[in-house]
Amino acid sequence: MLRAFSRNLGEGSITKAELAGIVFGLQTAWEMGFRQVQVQTDSLSAIQLIGSAGERHPHLALISEVRRLQALDWRVEIIHVYREGNVVADYLASLGHGRPPGDHFVDA
Repeated sequence: MLRAFSRNLGEGSITKAELAGIVFGLQTAWEMGFRQVQVQTDSLSAIQLIGSAGERHPHLALISEVRRLQALDWRVEIIHVYREGNVVADYLASLGHGRPPGDHFVDA
């Protein structure tokens, strides 16, 4: 893990939050100079949307940004992890609900 983060996104769907997290994570990794990245998410729907969402999907802007970031000159792997094994994500999700809007980082 290179960096964990929590961000209050306000109202929205779980899938939108997952996609926003993937975008933010990829942007952060790119800016930090990493060129081999593995994104772990417990959202199979987010992974499927990144691979196959049509042009009329309500989250198309986020999906397109993930695809744009993936196309940069680096190696990005997005994999599914089971929620039960993703204790860091569970902690950060509850942290995001209990704090005022903004970003909170945990460096590894």
